[in-house]
Amino acid sequence: MVVKVYISGISGNKEVKKRQQRVLMILDSRNIKYEVVDIAEPDNEADKDFMQNNSTSLGATVGDANPRHALPPQLFNDTTYCGDYDQFDMANEVDELEKYLKLAPDDAAPTVTSSAEVQLDNGEAADSAKNEVAEESNEAEAVEENNEAEALVQPTDANSEVPDENGEADDGHGDVVDA
Repeated sequence: MVVKVYISGISGNKEVKKRQQRVLMILDSRNIKYEVVDIAEPDNEADKDFMQNNSTSLGATVGDANPRHALPPQLFNDTTYCGDYDQFDMANEVDELEKYLKLAPDDAAPTVTSSAEVQLDNGEAADSAKNEVAEESNEAEAVEENNEAEALVQPTDANSEVPDENGEADDGHGDVVDA
């Protein structure tokens, strides 16, 4: 399956041109494979008709809020309609572009995995996933210990009286008062 981006290479509408450029730039930056179909080319009359007949969103712009025909860019996955620029932009913003483009996980940008091993202080090798789990566990224990310590030590101000081990309280000025 291939993503097809229907554009117009000779559009006089600056907003349409900017939208087309942005779609292509985002697809390039996300390493998503696509095919550009220029509906303004004389040989692509059938592609233009296909785009206009199968686009359910018209791609309204500020200058043309109610276009008669679908304005480029329009996106398809083969012959399955994905949406117009506004839908593409929203999917990109909420990080659901692959879902919007109806891509299978292996059609999207490749994920990088590592099989590197980490040498521990005792000389044993451990994979990085185990180390990350151990580090997270140690961090959680440290936070818990810190919270327990903070609960034992209560802040004092000049007006508070903290009892000592004999049950007497110091008013903070060196005067001992009965608690």
